[in-house]
Amino acid sequence: MAFTLYVVVALTLFGCTAAPTAAPAPAGPTDAATIAPTSAQPTTSTKLILATTTSTEDSGLLDVILPDFEKEFNATVDVVAVGTGQAIKLGEDGNADVLLVHDRAKEDKFMEAGHGVRREDVMYNDFIIIGPKDDPAGIKGMTDAAAAMKKIADSQATFISRGDESGTHSKEKALWKAAGVEPTGSWYVSAGQGMGAVLTMADERQAYSLSDRATFLARTLEGLDLVILVEGDKALFNPYGVIAVNPNKGSHINATLANSFIDWIISVPVQERISQFGKDKFGQSLFIPDSTLWRNAH
Repeated sequence: MAFTLYVVVALTLFGCTAAPTAAPAPAGPTDAATIAPTSAQPTTSTKLILATTTSTEDSGLLDVILPDFEKEFNATVDVVAVGTGQAIKLGEDGNADVLLVHDRAKEDKFMEAGHGVRREDVMYNDFIIIGPKDDPAGIKGMTDAAAAMKKIADSQATFISRGDESGTHSKEKALWKAAGVEPTGSWYVSAGQGMGAVLTMADERQAYSLSDRATFLARTLEGLDLVILVEGDKALFNPYGVIAVNPNKGSHINATLANSFIDWIISVPVQERISQFGKDKFGQSLFIPDSTLWRNAH
């Protein structure tokens, strides 16, 4: 939980008369050193509202990297973890300072509409189709994700969808379209939930689902009894971008800190931390750094 500290400085001047003067006497060196800024001198807010996809939180990435940002910039970050579609809507409505999301088509529309003023590549991973070990639809080892989705539909094996207009849901809908399938029926469950909740539902019902790799692997540490069945298709590529919300949406938008956050997360040292995240537990990075600065350095 973020806390905001309001400091009110009251200055009491002694020995002054009420008689008007043509102009106040200029402050001497001692006065200048001791008088605090008044309300007429704006101060920079140290609170940042970050609207982000659930995968960056559910995977544990934000818990690892954000404390360093808060310490370096003496800031507090309020994280609003929702589906990418909802995160983008928060930006459109001026209810976030910066976005960290993963739906490039929606990100581009956001920028084209003037809702954002700066977008940078941050990292990527991939989507995977996961399901029960006994694999009733028989998709294990397939490398064509759309064909695998069609087999799930043909078998009417239970599939749990995010159903929340998130980046993952957008990718799922694109795969159904590529497969020529309009998913309907009792086998298709639209959860309207984040990735962690959907994985729990899929586990309980031993169902199929589409997940980002990072959240899935993080949840395996909690006893998730599902396995990766389909991976490696180029269509499953999952890039993440960071966007500064247009400060014209209101004086409450912290454009300065938003740009500091962007500069920070795309910097080579932070990209290096991202490259190491997950290796100690899974033997692989959960996210691959992909900022321009990182690519230029490697």
